[in-house]
Amino acid sequence: MELTAFYPSYELGSDPGVLRDYAQAAEALGYARLAMGEHTLGADPDRPGGWQGAYTFRHEWPDPFPTFGYLAAVTERIELMTGILILPQRQTALVAKQAAQLDVLCGGRFVLGIGTGWNPVEYEALGQDFHTRGRRMDEQIELLRLLWREPVVTFEGRWDRVTKAGINPLPARRAIPIWMGGRDPRALDRVGRVGDGWFPLGVPDDAVVEGIARVRAAAERAGRDPATIGLQCSVRGADDPDGQVAASRRFAEIGATHTAIFTSNVGLKGVQAHIDALTRVAEALRA
Repeated sequence: MELTAFYPSYELGSDPGVLRDYAQAAEALGYARLAMGEHTLGADPDRPGGWQGAYTFRHEWPDPFPTFGYLAAVTERIELMTGILILPQRQTALVAKQAAQLDVLCGGRFVLGIGTGWNPVEYEALGQDFHTRGRRMDEQIELLRLLWREPVVTFEGRWDRVTKAGINPLPARRAIPIWMGGRDPRALDRVGRVGDGWFPLGVPDDAVVEGIARVRAAAERAGRDPATIGLQCSVRGADDPDGQVAASRRFAEIGATHTAIFTSNVGLKGVQAHIDALTRVAEALRA
């Protein structure tokens, strides 16, 4: 089972030196992946109807595409994963182009983690329909893979149309892995049908075990080998390395291929404190 370092975006922000130090430290510690979430906009709580979301306009969220382009130049081995990119609020062809370019720059180390998101404010500002986001994402996945594989594409969907056109460059790999978040039954079925991996955000509880079973059942119905679908579980509590190790062991028992280590929301100050937390977990797991 591999380790993923989940960058604490709204705590460490966009400073290039901080990003470089964090990524290089995670790579040196043997982490296989660096994951980064994203939000395009944050809401002002003083808006019509108010706001109860977890994040506001005061929280900093580096955009993963330019950020990973920078990190591709200062790392050598670690995979770079969006966790998640809110795909249905973005233009499909543009995501295909940006992901392909990034995969070229990092030498085939990019993993596109996607989800439908929960913030209707972003969908409104980006001109997309919040209520059709799941169905649209199904179509987007099909088009993304087509654009990555073929130099010239013709595609007629409900939301997207491409007429004898293609992106250039194509990605370093003709099939960038697509991993998906979410725990809704429809999301789990989607992973089983067309996903390369699933990453639930939560502790190794019965719901995760049931989710794995649903993903595998959906894969079998689609004629796929469930063993080819990765599983990245999440471990929080950077102030409790023993608890993180116990959770990681439990994830390994249920078939996880990756464990994502979160170091946010425990009061750590500065990039070195987060690096130290990653170090404690890596050392404890090795021990």
